[in-house]
Amino acid sequence: MDEQQNPIHSIWMLSREYGDLAGAGGVKDVVSQLSVSLAKQPGRSVHVVLPRYGFIKPEQLGFSLLSDPLNPGKELQFSVDLNYPEELRREEVKVWVALQDLVTIYLIDSERFCEKQNVYTYTAEEEASFSWQKTGEGHIDYFAMNILLQKAAIDLMIILGARPDVIHCHDGHNAVLPAIISEQQGIRHYFRGTGCLITVHNAGQGYHQEIADIAFAQANTDLPLSFIRQASLEDSFDPFLAGAPYAVMNTVSENYARELQETVDDHLTGWLGHELLERDIVLEGITNGIDPDAFSAKEPVQSHIAASFDPLGTAALKGKRECKRTLLQQLAGGDSIPGIRQSGVLDPDPNAPLITFIGRLSTQKGVTVLTSALKKLLRKRSDFRFLLLGSGNRHDEEGLVQLAEKEENKGRVCILRGFDTILANKVYAAGDFFVIPSQYEPCGLTDFMAQLFANLPIVHAVGGLVKVQDGKTGFSYEKQSSDALCEAIERALHLYETDPSAIRTMQRQAVELIHERYTWDTVSKEYLKLYVKAKWNKIGD
Repeated sequence: MDEQQNPIHSIWMLSREYGDLAGAGGVKDVVSQLSVSLAKQPGRSVHVVLPRYGFIKPEQLGFSLLSDPLNPGKELQFSVDLNYPEELRREEVKVWVALQDLVTIYLIDSERFCEKQNVYTYTAEEEASFSWQKTGEGHIDYFAMNILLQKAAIDLMIILGARPDVIHCHDGHNAVLPAIISEQQGIRHYFRGTGCLITVHNAGQGYHQEIADIAFAQANTDLPLSFIRQASLEDSFDPFLAGAPYAVMNTVSENYARELQETVDDHLTGWLGHELLERDIVLEGITNGIDPDAFSAKEPVQSHIAASFDPLGTAALKGKRECKRTLLQQLAGGDSIPGIRQSGVLDPDPNAPLITFIGRLSTQKGVTVLTSALKKLLRKRSDFRFLLLGSGNRHDEEGLVQLAEKEENKGRVCILRGFDTILANKVYAAGDFFVIPSQYEPCGLTDFMAQLFANLPIVHAVGGLVKVQDGKTGFSYEKQSSDALCEAIERALHLYETDPSAIRTMQRQAVELIHERYTWDTVSKEYLKLYVKAKWNKIGD
């Protein structure tokens, strides 16, 4: 594209997650991999702003404190207005900076961020210090955290003299920024040539970052009270509705965008999609990409797996069998894994098909359906093993732990509570099938990750999971029920037993499709189109 077609040179992103620095879900991979892909393109600079949480050790990770442009040699420090109702307040921040994979990353360092030991929720250690900080519950000051990040990012751009072509705001945590830079005197003139894109990674209820305290929302954002009320959904201020009039909006798959604005599945969001449509805001859909090299079964040292194998090859995957054997032996003895609580053990039999699950234990992820399906399958047949890695809702955790600890399931079910990236890769590489029974799923990245390790997904055909082609790159089922999930798993097990060559063909086809359609080099081109649209919309205004 020439300059007229694609005038995007400076891209800034705001996110609460990024790569290995801070993560809780797929957002960390999307933001980091998209940023790196864009930064590698000639003539483009990419800057990412996120909080410096307490668990991030900047100096150990190669960050240094940003210098003040007006006072070289001195650390940059500035205050951010963060008012409460009837209380004018400012919070002091400083900034850490590092260049990683051509991406400039800024960490906003403040007392509010540094006291947090997890991205979105309290930890057991925090609960031990203050009993009201319940493990797994969201931060009580989540809204102030979000606004502080956005205001600090705006101030940082102004201090550095940066005038981005586009600011990419990831999720409801950062969706108010387009309104702030468009409505506030002075700021709106500085950013008059800057477009904004809001990406809705998850529109489900609880993910909007909405707040019912309208007075607090007005004081924190400094936006007019009339605006705050207008940007409300179900009597709460909704950041997505706030930013929507000033930005292009997309979500992370074409099918999820359609579901939100054209189907009754939008009730799961509190009807956000339909409300946006009533305001003439159309959600674009771009299915997330993935960097295949980041999940390479051909690089055992990089992926921390026991042996190498090539899903794209034609030969039998002997290395994958070795990965399975090694992990099963580790789990058979119940050896302690740092940071992981193990319930149940698995027989070290590499011939039995291994069904796997990695993810949050929540209603959205279909854990209740999964648990019910497992109970039925375990009563019905003894020819498979099940391994889960994840944590979340205590009720869901307890139900799975009870299943693993039943005497009749000994050697057949293992539950690993917690998360570790290296262990996750080992589970992907060892597994034969990977279940994703989500109630709804904006895109899904774990299906990609599993496929790259020749672990065929079994998915509920909803949202972005429709990219898994039944019988070609995995298995899918339409109705969200334990019976439907059981039927899909049994189809997979039957093929595993009767036609190994068909399984091998599916493994290869799955990876071929990723390389053809879903690498970030391909997907980033679609984001650039939205960046151009956002910038021209702003200039046109």
